[in-house]
Amino acid sequence: MTAVRIDRSDGVAVLTIANPPVNALAAAVRAGLDAALAEAQDDADVRAIVIAAEGRVFIAGADIAELGKPPLPPALPDLLRRIEGSGKPVVAAIGGAALGGGLELALACHARIVTPVATLGLPEIKLGLIPGAGGTQRLPRLIDPAAAFAMMRDGEPITAADAIARGLADAADGPNLLAAACARALELANGGRLLRTRDRTDRLTSEARAAFEREAADALRRSPELPNVPALVAAVRAAFERSFDEALAVEREGFLALIDDPRSRALRHVFFAERAAARVPDLSRDVPRRPVQRVAVVGAGTMGGGIAACFANVGIPVTLIEQEEEALKRGLDRLRATYDQSVKRGSLAPADRDRRLALIEGKVGLDHAGDADLIVEAAFEDMAVKAAIFATLDRVAKPGAILATNTSYLDVDAIAAATARPQDVIGLHFFSPANVMRLLEVVRGAATAPDVLATSLDLARRIGKLPVTVGVCFGFVGNRMLARRTAAAERLLLAGALPHEVDAAVTDFGFRMGPFAMMDMAGLDIGWRSRKATGAKAPVADALCELGRFGQKTGAGFYRYADGARVGSRDPEVEALIEGVSAKAGAVRQSFTAEAIIARLFYPMVNEGARILEERIAARPGDIDVVWLNGYGWPAWRGGPMHWADGVGLAHVAAMLDGFARETGDETLRPAPLLLRLAAAGESFEALGKAA
Repeated sequence: MTAVRIDRSDGVAVLTIANPPVNALAAAVRAGLDAALAEAQDDADVRAIVIAAEGRVFIAGADIAELGKPPLPPALPDLLRRIEGSGKPVVAAIGGAALGGGLELALACHARIVTPVATLGLPEIKLGLIPGAGGTQRLPRLIDPAAAFAMMRDGEPITAADAIARGLADAADGPNLLAAACARALELANGGRLLRTRDRTDRLTSEARAAFEREAADALRRSPELPNVPALVAAVRAAFERSFDEALAVEREGFLALIDDPRSRALRHVFFAERAAARVPDLSRDVPRRPVQRVAVVGAGTMGGGIAACFANVGIPVTLIEQEEEALKRGLDRLRATYDQSVKRGSLAPADRDRRLALIEGKVGLDHAGDADLIVEAAFEDMAVKAAIFATLDRVAKPGAILATNTSYLDVDAIAAATARPQDVIGLHFFSPANVMRLLEVVRGAATAPDVLATSLDLARRIGKLPVTVGVCFGFVGNRMLARRTAAAERLLLAGALPHEVDAAVTDFGFRMGPFAMMDMAGLDIGWRSRKATGAKAPVADALCELGRFGQKTGAGFYRYADGARVGSRDPEVEALIEGVSAKAGAVRQSFTAEAIIARLFYPMVNEGARILEERIAARPGDIDVVWLNGYGWPAWRGGPMHWADGVGLAHVAAMLDGFARETGDETLRPAPLLLRLAAAGESFEALGKAA
């Protein structure tokens, strides 16, 4: 099948792209457009040209598979230069998404006609790149340059209505897009000299430059570690300072440099890993879904309230359930305060707040969950408590209701065993604050029915979450690996490091918060209770808890928080306590470089990730990366722990782990069999993921 066909009618040549499913600008499409364009130019009966596309997408962008490979002619910038320089008007007929290179192609046309369902965007920033075929130059010439920069900085598409209002496109006159585009093309053909986008300078005023520079300074301040943000700033700035061709060269140079930048490669890995995470290998797309029209949330604490808000925010009625009236009132008051804060910040209209609150009904007693299609338990993290709740839910929930637990550590299969319907039970591990955090670990139990899993995944996306399907084990993916990092951090304290040194190494690596500051914020008593229940030990953290130092909420933990401060300061008492605990353990204290701290913290996490893959708790390495990127603040430009380990070198990671095991006597640090196999074969987690 031809990637581009040409049809002629009434003096207009219509070039139609047919490259399903999304009409990506692969080499065959570019070559087809180039040939069809030349044919139309040479045809004396053709007065104007329209570029259209089959299907529901105009052009979703370049062919990502070609990135980093030797370019196949014609290059997209060369094709767009020929479109823009055409002596006959070229009009883009956009009836769906025009993204990336697709929008860049439309920008090179002499006009753009859109239907109401069209969307237009330049999402390259999400791939660690910038537009590379003139987008940074043509868009600021067609719309306000500051708004153009913001569009490229955020990477989010705009609607057809927005594009029309900004002057980026014209609305189709009537229901027939192709007829409207042909009419516009003939109108331009009758109008004399064509105005090319490259020749427009009316938008590039000094006032527009000042507004752009303010947006640019804010973007650079907010994302100092991302390589594509300064490249985008430089390219758009060149539109004000240089000729069009010189500015195009700045854009292209920046684009090509980003292709090879490891931070940009990491961001591309993240982009594709998030999309791959949506696919569950053995779950058919044809599995029927269960209807979810009403939700009940058991537990009105901070987590339960946040979960209730997730559903109310998208218009799903929620029953928020507590055991006692006072606890319910506190939960509802907390929810209202959260919404009020959003109104105060200007991120939520008062009317929207009122609508959402009206969808949340507070009730005392589990019997009120009887009419819910989905029940999410968000009670205290205790197996006996959760088993008792599920035994009651088994009695009160209607047939076919999905019973979900928000447990972050416990055995979902054991919880399901408290019911006579384990096929209806699933884990939905929200991250705190639940109404903000994007990640949702969807924990598939041994008996979880396929339609329960499929419904949960669809519902997660409906409430704006990024679901990752994981298996049952202690801590699932994220918290299981976090436990390794926490143990490693404690081991570093005993061996000679101090909390501020460890936290500084981690924040310099790219995290917003180090492990000890994070534990102080969450509350040291949470981990202490868990350790006492399981018999685990953390000598330094346990000693702090025994002194009543639970972190920020008590004004002291690993750090001291004077007068309610949110940022802790070093505490000589803690450092003396650490040295005392270390001496009691017989440790010989030493100093560590930031590089050594990172290795001792993160290599055990990577090792646990390898075990998670071996046990099929996660389907692919990229799923682990998605969990850590969206749930624990791993810096996106480092791609997640498994991607990062590939860059470090798996043979090096394995050798260092073996050394740590011999040094400490901790056999859990021995390299996992999968890690050893990959290291010995010179393979990577990335290759393993592609084979999955």
